[in-house]
Amino acid sequence: MSSGTEGRATMWLRVLGSAAGGGSPQWNCACPVCAAVRARAVPARSQSSVAVSSDRRRWFLINASPDVRTQIEAFPGLHPHDDRTTPLEAVLLTDSELDHTLGLLLLREADALRVYATPAVHKTLADGSALLSTLERYCPVEWRPVVPGADFALGDGLSCRAFDVPTTKRARFGAGIEHGRVVGYRLTDGRSGGTLVYLPGVQALTPALRAEIEGCACLLIDGTCWRDDELVRLGLAAKTSRAMGHLPIDGPGGSLALLRSMAVGRAIYVHMNNTNPILLEDAPERRIVEDSGMEVAMDGLEVQV
Repeated sequence: MSSGTEGRATMWLRVLGSAAGGGSPQWNCACPVCAAVRARAVPARSQSSVAVSSDRRRWFLINASPDVRTQIEAFPGLHPHDDRTTPLEAVLLTDSELDHTLGLLLLREADALRVYATPAVHKTLADGSALLSTLERYCPVEWRPVVPGADFALGDGLSCRAFDVPTTKRARFGAGIEHGRVVGYRLTDGRSGGTLVYLPGVQALTPALRAEIEGCACLLIDGTCWRDDELVRLGLAAKTSRAMGHLPIDGPGGSLALLRSMAVGRAIYVHMNNTNPILLEDAPERRIVEDSGMEVAMDGLEVQV
């Protein structure tokens, strides 16, 4: 797999947070990975979010995690300019998960906040929780509807298209609307033709999803669990990774095996659960990922396409 097109890059992505919900370490967990982080043998990771730009002046967040304030402070590209002028243009949501939306409340000091979300996600945030109404008490919220399959512009030369990600987690993502409960985003730079796909939550790589991924210069994909029964084996949960809506990396039908056969320039795992052994740099599971030509994201990783 190639390492990108840094010499002629026209699209930039910054990984603000590379861990799944709860971060790493998770406050109530003493698993081997969390213990290693607390012993400072492994870097800590904040909760999943990225920032994308076509000019390094205006940035779009994909998801707003509960760690968004710290993530912004860690990235000078998102620091305010004179007075309170901010380079943060908008927030795009992949779903209505708390880990991806609670950060909106921490952005309430904005003069106005532009949020891109599907009707299904908007409905869940408006009807299924008090998040949207609470936010609107502090600042105006401009909702931009996202229609899966339809392109929309994000600044000079940068276009975005959401695509449906099938999920069985209807109770958490709302009912009544079949499409758009969970989406991924495919971003294309109209100047270079470079494409980047952000897919932090995926339950199965269906033929339709594989078609969205195929041929992209860079893929950032769900790396929640290494094995399907990871949490069960550790005695931390009764559900498998797939039952929680996340395709495991290893095993039959896992993402590692499926991605090997796909035309992807660069593949990077994001949204890793705090229990995932690939977070340990000397773990055999980490070596398997890297020997397969794939990468494990860190907070602060920058990708150029």
